[in-house]
Amino acid sequence: MAREVETIGVLTSGGDAPGMNAAIRGVVREAISKGKKVKGIRRGYVGLLAEEIEDMEASSVSNIIERGGTILETARCPEFETEEGQQKGADVCKKHGIDGVVVIGGDGSFRGAQKLADHGINTIGVTGTIDLDISCTDYPIGFHTAVNTAMQAIDKIRDSASAHERCSIIEVMGREAGYIALWCGIANGAEQILIPEKYDYDEQEIVDDIIASLKRGKKHYIIIVAEGVGHSTSMARRFEAATGMVTRATILGHMQRGGSPTCKDRVYATMMGAMAADLLCEGKSNRLVAYKDGAFVDFDIDEALAMEKNISDYQFMVGQRMSIV
Repeated sequence: MAREVETIGVLTSGGDAPGMNAAIRGVVREAISKGKKVKGIRRGYVGLLAEEIEDMEASSVSNIIERGGTILETARCPEFETEEGQQKGADVCKKHGIDGVVVIGGDGSFRGAQKLADHGINTIGVTGTIDLDISCTDYPIGFHTAVNTAMQAIDKIRDSASAHERCSIIEVMGREAGYIALWCGIANGAEQILIPEKYDYDEQEIVDDIIASLKRGKKHYIIIVAEGVGHSTSMARRFEAATGMVTRATILGHMQRGGSPTCKDRVYATMMGAMAADLLCEGKSNRLVAYKDGAFVDFDIDEALAMEKNISDYQFMVGQRMSIV
């Protein structure tokens, strides 16, 4: 049975993603437009348990849509994985009059949202992660900005690699998912794309290809490595010793999380944040806002977390074929 919500809390949890501020803004202004009160919860579930809660007005989210990071800050919270932490979080919400919460983050954040719902707090999740690894959505907030940041950095590294006739191994983020590496591998014309979903760890095959490329007169060689494969620095040393080609490793790291979000991330985040507020106003709970098949939709969180997402075999195959010279 739908339960009326009067005060909405909003938090960002887990890894930050460009566009989270736009989503916060979408939640706050949509809720206020419907006559609801909004409270910002700082530092995710850590701040919830510590009662770091503040009233938010429409002006609280002025001039943030173009900013990276999250004005509410974020953190990971092992305590919220316990029954005691979850009950405390629900009690804090009730103490502050919060009867609905929007959680902006990834799959770990949504498991926390599930638990809040189990303890009587209406919850809606908004998909925000640079990893593109949430199965229920074709697009999460942050991926577009992050992959473009990585692509532009790799273009610059390629310029230097070509000038010095080097092999460059570039490690991108994504946890155990290879989507950033795959997209950059295709967009940057990499000779090798190493992702955990497909890599067989046969380094000799790569060594042989580097040597063959040198014999054909190729002046540089680009290898994109996903974070889930890792070990880029030691890999560079092994490849240089085996091929004689000067090899350098670059780990792009957290630069991929920062920066002003792209137009796509700003628009999609705004729409998802507003939809989350609307769902709470309708009395909905334990739902996850996503973008699927060209539309903004919502799923039951339990159903969404049970879905599986796989790398496209065809996309990976095309990435490999484009490297043939």
